[in-house]
Amino acid sequence: MNRTGTKWEYSVSGPTSTSAGSERYAFLWKPSSVRKIGKAWLDQNYSDVIIREPYLMTFSYRNKQFTVVSFHAVPKKKQPETEIKYLRFLPAKYPTQTLLFLGDFNCPQSHTVFNPLRKVGYQPVLANQKTTLKMKCSGFECLASEYDNIWLPKTFKIHSAGIIDFYKSFDSMEAARKISDHVPVTVMFTPN
Repeated sequence: MNRTGTKWEYSVSGPTSTSAGSERYAFLWKPSSVRKIGKAWLDQNYSDVIIREPYLMTFSYRNKQFTVVSFHAVPKKKQPETEIKYLRFLPAKYPTQTLLFLGDFNCPQSHTVFNPLRKVGYQPVLANQKTTLKMKCSGFECLASEYDNIWLPKTFKIHSAGIIDFYKSFDSMEAARKISDHVPVTVMFTPN
């Protein structure tokens, strides 16, 4: 990506505790836009009840700091809400940091498991937006489930949010799914 003329930096986590080395997280950012503060870390607070513990990194934008919490819940059939419910405790674990939660929750934002986050001032950037790819499109409907999202404090101003429907650039869903079975979620925001 640096060959495009813009400098990029990245951080890749070590393997999560119970993934036997196969599951990792990554952050990718432009240092001309945001500045990394310290090192990223896998949060061990709930590693005994969260199979793939969250990966956190703190950034600074215009002298405002925020910590991104990347999370990948267990699949729907394994009841992701049993892991998601622990996210509500992270703001108290990191009281001096402004947390942003993002990832594959394998659960729609309308689920009651997110109510504790809502009660402490978080909002999802997407509502009723499917983010996983079907195996095959049904007419023009190619998305299956509302699983991926970004949760921001209500003090943040959201300028725009959506998905990148990259699969439309492929000849088939099979080819697109070789890249990912999820579409990327985007948000433009500024911290207040």
